[in-house]
Amino acid sequence: MYLVENPVLQRELLVNLRTSRAFVLLLLYQLILAALVYFAWPQDQRLDLTTNPAAARNLVDLFFFGQYLLASLMAPSFAAGAITGEKERLTYEMLLASPLRPGAIVVGKLVASLTHLGVLIFSSLPIVMLCLPLGGVSVYELLAAYLGLIVSVLTFGAISIACSSYFKRTSASLVVSYLLILPLAMTAILAWYWLTNLGQFRLLLTLTLVPGVGLALCITLLANTSARLLHPPDVGSEGNEVVDLEREAKEAVGLVIQRDQFPDMLFAPAKRDTLMPDGTNPVFDKEIRSEIFSQGTLMLRVVIQVSMVLAIPLMALCLYIAPAYAPWYIAYVLLFNMLVGPVFSAGSVTSERERQTLDLLLTTAITPWQILWGKLLAGLRVSSVLTSFLLWPVLLASVMVSSYWTNLLAVGGYLGIVMLSCVTTAMLALFTSVIFRKTSVSLMTAYLLILLLYAVPLAARFFAERFFPAHEAVQYVIRSGLTSPFAAAFAMPLDVEISTEIGSPAVIGDLWLVTAYAIFTVALNIGLLVAMMWLFNKRWRVSQ
Repeated sequence: MYLVENPVLQRELLVNLRTSRAFVLLLLYQLILAALVYFAWPQDQRLDLTTNPAAARNLVDLFFFGQYLLASLMAPSFAAGAITGEKERLTYEMLLASPLRPGAIVVGKLVASLTHLGVLIFSSLPIVMLCLPLGGVSVYELLAAYLGLIVSVLTFGAISIACSSYFKRTSASLVVSYLLILPLAMTAILAWYWLTNLGQFRLLLTLTLVPGVGLALCITLLANTSARLLHPPDVGSEGNEVVDLEREAKEAVGLVIQRDQFPDMLFAPAKRDTLMPDGTNPVFDKEIRSEIFSQGTLMLRVVIQVSMVLAIPLMALCLYIAPAYAPWYIAYVLLFNMLVGPVFSAGSVTSERERQTLDLLLTTAITPWQILWGKLLAGLRVSSVLTSFLLWPVLLASVMVSSYWTNLLAVGGYLGIVMLSCVTTAMLALFTSVIFRKTSVSLMTAYLLILLLYAVPLAARFFAERFFPAHEAVQYVIRSGLTSPFAAAFAMPLDVEISTEIGSPAVIGDLWLVTAYAIFTVALNIGLLVAMMWLFNKRWRVSQ
């Protein structure tokens, strides 16, 4: 019943594997990995296989790092909507009323969600086999790496399924899944890299500790999810999907959001008990006071608590102990905004389409400009306030640490880069929300666009400097980082002592790249706003 004759598993497999998206994704996955191996192939005319060539090992490590990151990013996109999708389609209660056991439902959803990803992973075997004749890596290390990858994917899928059972919207489940999975994925990649010279020890850990911990987490999470389906707390609401925030605050464990106190009132103002003043934008007032929080504050509380817990050690190391690593903390803040920013804007317009209220909204006296800036400002206000919670340690460090007293302009540049990133992520998500009809598609497209702008230039730069350091095109690849706030943060001139010798400061940075990033980002946001206005005005004229 769990795997052989599981109707949930059979139905999900037929739907997922027969779509055109499955074949396109398989093609793109293979093309990316094949291109990675092709361009990173050792350029030496001869390789001495008796000396364990470093070039071959670097190639295989880069292949697995790339595949591990791709699998880690795709696992939540497949599994985070497994149960929330049923809730959004209003089929959740019918699924629970079926004779299927909760465990069979959870296992079927997990296996169906990760089967396509498993096909992608195993389809990469012929590519990596081409690297084995180069030497440097044994077949046992190759099998151990694939075992660790499969266990990690199963664990990430179980985390996503568990998040999907706690939330009512796929967007909330997706962002919390990423927030929990990315630190684990980065820890695994760093551990694999640091243990490169300890091949036997790394092999032992991969064959013993990783499967044991991963399977224990999977079993625990799946058991917890099955228990929630057996005794669902969110069924029987009689069609009322709005959560009582006051009751939730009383029953919440840990962080509690008080909407009438600072700083919670910045992103969660209290409910309005009076009439709106003249000139108030009703779209913004409605979105900021009720729409964003209509499904409860669980997602917000989890995001705030997890982000602050992860920020504490990074804050201590990068801002106070070793100020030269300040850009790394800014990178963490930017990564947090990448995850959180699109969530509050990607459903701004698609939610109106899903509720079939967009036509009603367009026939009101509210202009398209008021609709757009109201929805943009509502989502931007929440994401920017949440991001600013991680920025106050930077301001505190600029006062307490003397190394920053001569770098106040750099600190101001960091804050400006983060603010521009907040606006860009919200604007991109709102743009995709205008284009697409489903919130899940809008959110995933926004994440994809942000990755292309923010992460791909960094990956291209790392690849070029690692494998083609003397090539003349490397400088052009570096300049292409003008689209990435990460590149701008690391290019910010910072006068700090990075040497062990006393009194040997080093200025790192590239003001051209920082300036180019600011100009590009402003132009991009203006272009997106103009495009959305054109689309809305076109829709406005049609509706009239």
